[in-house]
Amino acid sequence: MSRAVALLGHAVRLRVLARYGGVLALVVAVLTSVPLVFSLVVGEWPLSLRYALLAMLWTGVGLLGRRVDAPTKIQANEALVLTTLFFILVPLGMTLPMCGAGLEFVDALFESISALTTTGLSTAGSPEGRPITWLFARAWGQWVGGLGIVVFSLAFIVRAGVTARALEVSELEQDDLAGSARARSRRILLGYTMLTVGGLVLLLLLGVQVFDALLYTLAAVSTGGFAPYDASLGGLGFLPALGVTLLCVAGATSLPFFKRSQSSSGLAIGTVQLIAVGVAGLVVAGLLVPGMAGDSWLEAGKDALLLAYSSQSTAGFSPRNLAELDAFSKVLLSISMMVGGGVGSTAGGIKIMRLLMLTQLLLWGVARTCLPRHALLHARLGGQVIGEPELRDAALVFALFMATLAGSWLIFLAWGCDPIDSLFEVSSAVGTVGLSVGLSRPELPGLLKGVLCIDMLLGRLEIVAWLVLLYPRTWIGHREGI
Repeated sequence: MSRAVALLGHAVRLRVLARYGGVLALVVAVLTSVPLVFSLVVGEWPLSLRYALLAMLWTGVGLLGRRVDAPTKIQANEALVLTTLFFILVPLGMTLPMCGAGLEFVDALFESISALTTTGLSTAGSPEGRPITWLFARAWGQWVGGLGIVVFSLAFIVRAGVTARALEVSELEQDDLAGSARARSRRILLGYTMLTVGGLVLLLLLGVQVFDALLYTLAAVSTGGFAPYDASLGGLGFLPALGVTLLCVAGATSLPFFKRSQSSSGLAIGTVQLIAVGVAGLVVAGLLVPGMAGDSWLEAGKDALLLAYSSQSTAGFSPRNLAELDAFSKVLLSISMMVGGGVGSTAGGIKIMRLLMLTQLLLWGVARTCLPRHALLHARLGGQVIGEPELRDAALVFALFMATLAGSWLIFLAWGCDPIDSLFEVSSAVGTVGLSVGLSRPELPGLLKGVLCIDMLLGRLEIVAWLVLLYPRTWIGHREGI
């Protein structure tokens, strides 16, 4: 295999990275101007200065990159390198205005990574009393992160097979990564914006104040989970909280810009995912109720429903203090956060479709034992055949996800943290969820904050992209067109 890679593989071209990195830098400069304008409107001038400096920095980098002449076609490894660098450099830049809100550098970096990865964990302490620009910037960062991960995953990571067919990705689009990225980005932006506007209108109709409705909507459609209050969903009332949760579920399943892929022999794969997310949420909610029914079965049922879909969608909003949950409920929610939402959505986790694929693989293996040796039998999902490469990819992501989870958990245990609480917090970080039982706080040791930051980054890009960045042949070897 390594010989084949040496003969056929191509290392990344620095000219391509510079050119398309410049394009991304200009996009980031435009996105940075939004909190800049907001800070000017509300009159928080010190933060305005920091955002202006950051926007100028990204603009300068972008203009320099745009001057580089590079081929129009981009390789898969180049796209993945750009993606990972995006999730490293943008949070580093965001620390400049974050520190302007009174945060130490480590906490500012933690907050920035949590925002861009749409996680929602925070070590900044109470959000109440913070500058309103800071509150807006956190939610805006999650909205940008949710949009970015869908664009990147569809344009750069998706491959032929069940996943591509579920998202209506043609072979031509897969061959032209840069061109297809532009085309799909326009569709994604339109659908994402429509979902955001619809969510904002919904929350306003439910009686949520304008600024709060904006923050909750930005964080909900991105399945981010940053809330402007310590109580998260606790102070909204049931109907507004349910509205926020519905937006989270919408972000965690099929967004409006995806065409439905209907096979002649079964349900659309997007429909299968939606059903699976819905059923999983109901099951988790039903199992949570007995452990939450201390005061009222009705209130416990409401909170369990909100919490179950918040964890399953990897949004991270919470209707109550999770530190008070029993051990069974914490483990159950940890499993829910590990699984996550649908592929091609803003949700994190292993993804519900991969779990369905692995389940089909297990059933396929059992069924094979009853058949003749040379009989043909294919694993299927939604009436479509699951190919061996897709099953292998699903198994790889699952294994890497669990390895990351186990390694991080062991570090927390070695530090002397409670095993169940540690498992919950690490699952929340790797699944990019944001629910917390109280470990993520300003007093958390710097090493453990770093572990959670790494978990959020690995979980957001599903680890494989980071392996591509560190793979020696990504950088050393023959370069096409050079």
